[in-house]
Amino acid sequence: MKNKKIAVLIPCFNEAKTIEKVVKDYKKALPDADIYVYDNNSTDKTDKLAKKAGAIVRYEYNQGKGNVIRSMFREIDADCYLMIDGDDTYPSNTAKEMCDYILDGESDMVIGDRLSGTYFKENKRRFHNFGNVLVRFLINFLFKSKVHDIMTGYRAFSYNFVKTFPVLSQGFEIETEMTIHALDKNFLLKEIPVEYRDRPNGSVSKLNTFKDGFKVLKTIMRLFKEYKPLIFFGIISLVFLIISLIFGIPVFIEYFKTKLVPRFPTLIFSGFMLMIAMLMLICGVILEVVVRKHRQLFELYLINVRKNSNEK
Repeated sequence: MKNKKIAVLIPCFNEAKTIEKVVKDYKKALPDADIYVYDNNSTDKTDKLAKKAGAIVRYEYNQGKGNVIRSMFREIDADCYLMIDGDDTYPSNTAKEMCDYILDGESDMVIGDRLSGTYFKENKRRFHNFGNVLVRFLINFLFKSKVHDIMTGYRAFSYNFVKTFPVLSQGFEIETEMTIHALDKNFLLKEIPVEYRDRPNGSVSKLNTFKDGFKVLKTIMRLFKEYKPLIFFGIISLVFLIISLIFGIPVFIEYFKTKLVPRFPTLIFSGFMLMIAMLMLICGVILEVVVRKHRQLFELYLINVRKNSNEK
């Protein structure tokens, strides 16, 4: 759209094999956009090739995709942000459509959905397929959503989302954090099926299936605890309550029959489990009030961000 600034964000670590093609493809798809390549300590001349292709190259020395995204979101001002990977796995033919949804105000985050397209056919790493399905199930179940692709690196964002998203993750779990934040804060989400193609020969994935997969699962549990504390601590409370009842009910049945309590240690253990259950529930209630207050403050903060955006 006229007079609207689009920034294409490409976090890179050793993508010399593909970065030149990626920059050229997106310059062609979005001729008025600024292409930013953030080099994350590459050793294969990724930065030089990106400059040669016409990109604006900047550097992030803290290793990790999350650290790169944090710097991008802090430093760059635009009306629409398109984030892609530098490995040439996402064709540029949907770039304009994704940006239009943002610029028209129809969405705050547009997700390039690989899993409804060619991902399972193109991706050669089976555990990646399983991991994507598992993460999708967990988030949709815990946060009552219907997002098809949680971990895609192909997304478009509004100014409001970028400037109010607190980046806490340092690595590949950043996409999971983005999705959960958008769901919790009621941002407008839109998914567009995109073609996915596997990396070309000679291009190596930086994602460690098990190590990074564990970090993603850990992030989901952490954010579930932080965003839905009453449910999280309520589940823990229920577990301790069930344990308390399993050990305590037989003792009480025996007492009502014989008027004796021969198993004092079991009764004490049951009472201890009941106390923990009550404490967990109280923690959940208190934290739920804190989270609700935080959501109210976030809405007020978002109003100021929107006002500043309109003034600019």
